[in-house]
Order: sequence, then structure tokens, then C-alpha cells
Amino acid sequence: MNTELKNAVKATDKDAQYDTSAKRLLGQKSILAHILVKTVDEFKGMNPKDVVDCIEGTPHISTVPVEPGLTNAASEKNGERLVGFNTENEEINEGLVRFDIVFYVRMKDGLSQIIINVEAQKDEPKGYEILNRAIFYVSRLISSQKERDFENSSYNDIKRVYSIWVCMNMEESSMSHVHLTKEDLIGSYEWKENLDLLNIIMLGLAKNLPEHDETYELHRLLGALLSKELTIDEKLNIIGNEYDIPIEENFRKDVSVMCNLSQGIKEDGIAIGEAGLIMKMYKNGFTAEQIASATDKDIEEVKAIIAGKEPALA
Repeated sequence: MNTELKNAVKATDKDAQYDTSAKRLLGQKSILAHILVKTVDEFKGMNPKDVVDCIEGTPHISTVPVEPGLTNAASEKNGERLVGFNTENEEINEGLVRFDIVFYVRMKDGLSQIIINVEAQKDEPKGYEILNRAIFYVSRLISSQKERDFENSSYNDIKRVYSIWVCMNMEESSMSHVHLTKEDLIGSYEWKENLDLLNIIMLGLAKNLPEHDETYELHRLLGALLSKELTIDEKLNIIGNEYDIPIEENFRKDVSVMCNLSQGIKEDGIAIGEAGLIMKMYKNGFTAEQIASATDKDIEEVKAIIAGKEPALA
């Protein structure tokens, strides 16, 4: 395993499912390559090590806004106007929803590209249907290409996009491909089209780690990587030995990762990240009832946190 991935696994440990940690782990190119091999037709059957080289640049992690009008940013170079992903992380935009991971992948022909978005969810959200959100995200990945990847009416230059949702703590392991299809209602006219432009992959990780076989190969890798139950050594053993991801001997300290563990939950206590979030919401005028509803916590626990007391464990 490369040093960066190994450091990320070691640093996040049982906190791996929470926000920055999960994105950091999933954003490793060696892990993304395994995801591509199991989800994108062109890469199926390839060695993930060969796919790593197809991932262009460094994946953008939590830097590209989802909101219309903010996904792209324009700049000038040598007098020419350039449009690319908006990666400015300005304080005024701190409340924006951002894509978890976004990157370009070069196809095997060496010419064409596709755009990949990977999203991590620690469980299925209760406030909305997750597939609706996935449809919005994949639509933004299409529409934001105008003036960035194609100009004016050159719609034939739209790049194919994949939005891949990794949903943890599900009742069963699953994977679904949601995409466009054509249904002839009257006649059978062959419209010129590219129905594979828009793709959503919903990948459910069961709470229990599956056995290593071809069907659940990706589920076991991601399940181990994001597990709250496995030890560091158990994770590294699965990732390194079962998936042939080279493991380096030496760790280098990664303070930045440790600083991003505010969302982690300690095994027998209060969620440190949640406590900070609750206090921030309270200071910004939210009532205890509103905070409890937004965070799915018991009202008494929220009040205890606001009062600075340790809530009783169930």
C-alpha cells in the first residue's frame, strides 16, 4: 500500500466512516481504481494497478461546489480565458454543498475522458430519497461541462459522467446501475443519441463484512476500509494481502489527517465532532429541538451537550 493510503487508514481507524476521513480514504487512487474496475464497463477485467495511471491529476476532495453557477471558475492564462472546476475554498462558501470526490479519467484509447464523482454516505438519509440527490449531482456534472469541457452548442462533446454512491451500514450488500434508456411508444425511429452519458451507481455496504469472492470483491475492500469494527492491522491485512495493494514498511506522520477527525465517534463515548457541531448550531441561534431533529439525536442529549454535561450512555 502506498504511504499516503497507509497513513490514512492508520490515522482514521474507527473514525473512517465520518466525513473527511471516508473521503480521504476513498480518494486514494489505488482505491478509486478498484471502484472503476467494478463500475465502469471500459475498465472491467483490467488490473486496478493499470487503471491508476488513467486517473488524471489529483482527485478534488470536498473542494468543488455542487450549486449551479459555482461548480466552475474562470481564469486567464496568456490572455486566454480558461474555465475549470472551482476549487477555491473561501470562507464565505463554507456552508455550500460540495462534491465529495471529483476527477477525470482517461479512457484506454488515450483520447476520450469521463468524469467520475464518488460520494460517501454513512447510512441512508432519512430526510430525502438518496437517489433524488444522486440524480441532481449527476445532472450537475453534465450541465457544468458547458464552457468548461464544450463550448456553445457542441453537445456532442459532452463527456460521460458517473456518480458513484457508497452507502454504508445497509441491511445487505448491493449495487445498482441507474441510467438512461429509450422506449419506443410510436414507431421505431432511430434517433441519434448517446444514452450512456449519464450514469449513477448505488453501492450498498452491508454492516457485516462479506467473504472475498468475485461478486463481493469491491464490497469487501470498501467495507474493510471504512469499518468501525476492524483494527488497523486487520484493515491493512485485507487491503494489502487480499487486494495486492503494495504495503510500505514505514509510516510518516500525517498531522493534517489527525486534525480532520472531528467527525469521528469514540467507541464508548460522545461523538466529539457531533458535540462541536451541536454547539456551533446552538451559538448560531438554533433551538435544542431544531438541533435534535437535524442531527437525529435525543433532545435530552442535545440539552446535556449544550449545558456542558456528559450525557448518560445507553
